[in-house]
Amino acid sequence: MLSRTADNLYWLARYVERAEYLARILEATQRLTSLPIAYIGETNEWESAVATAGCEHAFFEIYSEANEENVTEFLAFSTENPSSIRSCFEVARTNARAVRTALTMEMWDAINGTWLELKRFGNGPTTREELSRFLRWVQESSLRFDGSAYRTMLRNDAYWFSRLGLYQERADNTARILDVKYHMLLPANEHVGGPLDYFQWAAILRSVSALTSYHWVYRENVKPWLVADLLILKDEMPRSLASCYENLVRYLDAIAVAYGRQGPAQRLARGVRTRLQNAKMEDIFQNGLHEFIQEFIADNNRIGSTITQQYLA
Repeated sequence: MLSRTADNLYWLARYVERAEYLARILEATQRLTSLPIAYIGETNEWESAVATAGCEHAFFEIYSEANEENVTEFLAFSTENPSSIRSCFEVARTNARAVRTALTMEMWDAINGTWLELKRFGNGPTTREELSRFLRWVQESSLRFDGSAYRTMLRNDAYWFSRLGLYQERADNTARILDVKYHMLLPANEHVGGPLDYFQWAAILRSVSALTSYHWVYRENVKPWLVADLLILKDEMPRSLASCYENLVRYLDAIAVAYGRQGPAQRLARGVRTRLQNAKMEDIFQNGLHEFIQEFIADNNRIGSTITQQYLA
């Protein structure tokens, strides 16, 4: 496969996954800010949404205040934000068009239809109810594209590069959600396990479709260390860091077999996968969750760069 084709497939999957992630973050933030002040405290949930999206610096270059209107505009519809939902779908559709012959008809229809329908939203919904429907539509559009890829693509290098992009992006997103929760959402004077802590952790679980799974696995009230355990170490949880790296190793190994050689991307991914398999939540908390996640994000970015150099450049 040409590296240009592999690169387009990789980034197509990443941008579709990123659009869904942003929709989930906005939905969770909207849900939190609609709770009574006694439950959400005095934190700026909208500022935390920008931080979770990883574009805080770019946001404050344009806006002076992180409020509902500004953050929603920036993360969902702004053309000045290269990672807004609108921008993600636009770049995804451009990548899809560049590799039209490598996609199945169902995949093209899903991403092209999403882009055409997105344009009908204009500058965005005008009410909270319309915004909620829009965010659900974004998530459904991402699921439709991902489902079409899973159900219709041949299991060859085109599929494998697409999956690499998806799991690389998903791992980064899950890690950022956890990191921001610990460093921005919970005020210093709030006790862990209090009402504020409970509602914010429940919102985080909902943002990654994990609240029901949490209760299936642990069968008890929401507790921070168990949420972290689910989203970091549980292979059974599709959005956990462990699950993402189980899949990254699998597809990198499939590419290595098909191309007849291993490389640094395979070795680095296996190293992260091994660390996650051997990690214990007690040790992670003792040494610092923030430090653990920051190291993971740095490793994930390094692997992304290595994949680019090894296969996509």
